[in-house]
Amino acid sequence: MSPTPNHKPTNFRWTIVGLLFFATTVNYLDRQVLSLTWKDFISPEFHWTNNDYGNITALFSIFYAISMLFAGKFVDWMDTKKGFLWAIGIWSLGAVLHAFCGIVTSGILTGNWFVGFELAKENIAKVQDISKIINVSVTLFVFARLVLAIGEAGNFPAAIKTTAEYFPKKDRALATSIFNAGATVGALVAPLSIPFIAKAMGWEMAFIIIGALGFVWMGLWVFYYKKPQLHPKVNQLELDYIHQDAEDCPRETSPDLAKKFTLKECFGYKQTLAFAFGKFMTDGVWWFYLFWTPAYLSSVYKMDSTQSALPLFVLYIITLLSIIGGWLPSFFVDKKGMNPYSGRMRAMLIFAFFPLLALLAQPGGKISYWIPVIIIGIAGAAHQAWSANIFSTVGDMFPKRAIATITGIGGLAGGIGSTLINKSSGVLFDYAHKNWTTVDGIPLLEKFPKYTTERIPDDFFKQLETSGALISDGIEKGYLIVFSVCAVAYLIAWFVMKALVPNYKIIK
Repeated sequence: MSPTPNHKPTNFRWTIVGLLFFATTVNYLDRQVLSLTWKDFISPEFHWTNNDYGNITALFSIFYAISMLFAGKFVDWMDTKKGFLWAIGIWSLGAVLHAFCGIVTSGILTGNWFVGFELAKENIAKVQDISKIINVSVTLFVFARLVLAIGEAGNFPAAIKTTAEYFPKKDRALATSIFNAGATVGALVAPLSIPFIAKAMGWEMAFIIIGALGFVWMGLWVFYYKKPQLHPKVNQLELDYIHQDAEDCPRETSPDLAKKFTLKECFGYKQTLAFAFGKFMTDGVWWFYLFWTPAYLSSVYKMDSTQSALPLFVLYIITLLSIIGGWLPSFFVDKKGMNPYSGRMRAMLIFAFFPLLALLAQPGGKISYWIPVIIIGIAGAAHQAWSANIFSTVGDMFPKRAIATITGIGGLAGGIGSTLINKSSGVLFDYAHKNWTTVDGIPLLEKFPKYTTERIPDDFFKQLETSGALISDGIEKGYLIVFSVCAVAYLIAWFVMKALVPNYKIIK
């Protein structure tokens, strides 16, 4: 007997979403290793301050931002398969490079190059000039972050392009919210794994083990990915579903329709400016929560990286609520009859109100650290829901041949915003710690005026606490200021975006 023909559409597009989810999870795991190891493991070795860490994260953000601009063009040029492979290969290499910064620091400062991780630590500990240790180590980590940023910049342009290839417009926000949840899962798994790897095997092995996951993903991508019209696992019914939008209908190809968008042309559209402004205002908020929450729990609540594992796990579990971000605009489109852009903007307005809870994070922390943890989790969920939809506005209004480029422009804007918030946060926290801290009710610099110009020793506050002094750390006021900025960023972004693009208009 001949086999019964399959009259049901295949669902292979969801397997592709699974691969995108895995890539985004690895992306955020690699990004989180430094934030979860610097305070307890790396800072004691290299004598870093908040400002030093802020410089590294800010430079990573600007590297990422600039790379995003070119990553979009690169993915459009190389096309999805090769572009994604190059991206994840480079960022995995960058992740692993972090592990060798200690050995290279030892080599530069002491001349001992061919040593292991532990001997490198011993050599660095013998160096008396702390400023040299800081400068050399920070420079090396910045270089490793540069390589990481260049590769990671390709993830979202390639993923958004893949989503546009495999999903009709009405389903793209849902698909994007699913793979974008990989950011949450990566952030979720990170505190449950990275600090414990670092504690058991050294911070260097945390970078190596997590970095190696990207090379595993590359093998899966080579094996599974093809264009939907060429893939043997996609039948005609699924292909018809994927190509249901007018842009995807078979037609004669004209030179105008095949032409690539130049960067100058892209910047000429208000839709591009709206997307870029929305990313500029809000990407930095997520990156602040991602990079600084472990340090916040350490500085304000005196938790080490293993003690903060449970609160961070709960925080990122809450952010998984962001999956609603993909469903809500579909509800407005299917049930309320809105066009995709209007439905998406309606959903984004709703999501923009939830981050206002961050205004209560620091005051609520006086009652219990669980209050800011839960609030940051809700704000993070709102961001990820917002993010899934702001990415999808590009596919709503631009043709596929421009999507990766426009996504790259938005990534540049988001990276600039992230640079500003990460750098300013590091400076603010060090300033607040030094200038707004009181000891037994007396301002720190009034009681110890020599530290107005001198660096405060690493164990200074610990010695004060041991002596019985009552310390009120001014860094809490610094966090209150940044939380307040994060709270209002989304509403500002939404109103400017709506003013720039009040109505749905497709770019041909």
